[in-house]
Amino acid sequence: MKILVVGSGGREHALAWKLAQSERIQMVYVAPGNGGTARDIRLVNIELSDPAQLADFVQKENISLTVVGPEVPLAAGIVDLFRGRGLKIFGPTREAAQLESSKDFAKAFMQRHGIPTAKYQSFTDPELAHAYIDQEGAPIVIKADGLAAGKGVVVAMSLGEAHAAVDHMLADNRFGDAGARIVIEEFLAGEEASFIVMCDGKNILPLATSQDHKRLKDQDEGPNTGGMGAYSPAPIVTPAMHARVMREIINPTIAGMAKDGIVFTGFLYAGLMIDSAGNPRTLEFNCRMGDPETQPIMARLKSDLVAVMEHAVNGTLDAVELEWDRRTAVGVVMAAAGYPDDPRKGDVIDGIPAETPECVTFHAGTTQVQGKLQTNGGRVLCVVGLGDSVRMAQKQAYETVDQIHFNGAQFRRDIGWRGLKH
Repeated sequence: MKILVVGSGGREHALAWKLAQSERIQMVYVAPGNGGTARDIRLVNIELSDPAQLADFVQKENISLTVVGPEVPLAAGIVDLFRGRGLKIFGPTREAAQLESSKDFAKAFMQRHGIPTAKYQSFTDPELAHAYIDQEGAPIVIKADGLAAGKGVVVAMSLGEAHAAVDHMLADNRFGDAGARIVIEEFLAGEEASFIVMCDGKNILPLATSQDHKRLKDQDEGPNTGGMGAYSPAPIVTPAMHARVMREIINPTIAGMAKDGIVFTGFLYAGLMIDSAGNPRTLEFNCRMGDPETQPIMARLKSDLVAVMEHAVNGTLDAVELEWDRRTAVGVVMAAAGYPDDPRKGDVIDGIPAETPECVTFHAGTTQVQGKLQTNGGRVLCVVGLGDSVRMAQKQAYETVDQIHFNGAQFRRDIGWRGLKH
């Protein structure tokens, strides 16, 4: 059978890599893909991004099923378009994707359905936003309402930083329509975890837990990014915590969507903050797999992902039991010079070693130019090491990172540090 994966990042490379391992696969197409998917003989890049053209391609090539990686085509309604043509696709409808595409929608939804989250207010008027910040004090969190490629969140530790973020988003219009409305919410202290499930409209299948590292530099310093690395599993999500998150957050979300007349299908990602007393609250929802969480999660998945996806589009996820590699996976992102504000493109990448059972390198912002691999985006690679402990997985990942070279490469040396504490 043939499958199409929509997207060009590290998440899509990891999904396509895993799908291609199935014995039943004839071809995995990636649209538009990247330099890494171009180099994999089991994958074929296609230079298409328009949803209608993709649907035409799927019909022409008789592709069995489509998996959508990024949030932008989901928010634009690619799932509605494909389903309208009778094509099998895994992802949420445009209406369901509002859980991610509008922070204001998500916060109002959580409040309405009693899902634990931070208290908040939404604003379009800068003066009212500034007054609210003065009333609430710092630390405080300012978010662009719409999609801002993981860069629309400012965790302001001072009032000055908070006021600057409001001006940046509302007055300077830095994020365009995405920042025309902002959400200001209370700062939650604790430890973050990524809780990702698959949903077929009624059945929920949890994936392995993971933890993302958002800040650019070691010790969680520097600006927020799309994510500088991740590891799986996340020790903070104990079996008891897992059951509680399903009971208090995931199940009520899927049920709440149904109550609101929206059937949720696709990946649902709850970004959690677990406080020192062990109470989980929802920081955000994404309607897709996380990036870079997908890379370590896919590296640990032993089940046939093609079979899982078939159950997902056929509404039979209750028949699936996932099998996981017992090892820990640590994924280290190597980012371009200038990331996150102004990533440089065109630097030549050398030294990526061949994949081994202990380490695999997924591509994100890479492209092939006259046979040479070059940087082509902010997050360039994600190197995933596997080992019997966090420390051993780190060792595998960093030994590979140290072999890879491109000018101005930025990466953290402490991915997985919270896991070591546990």
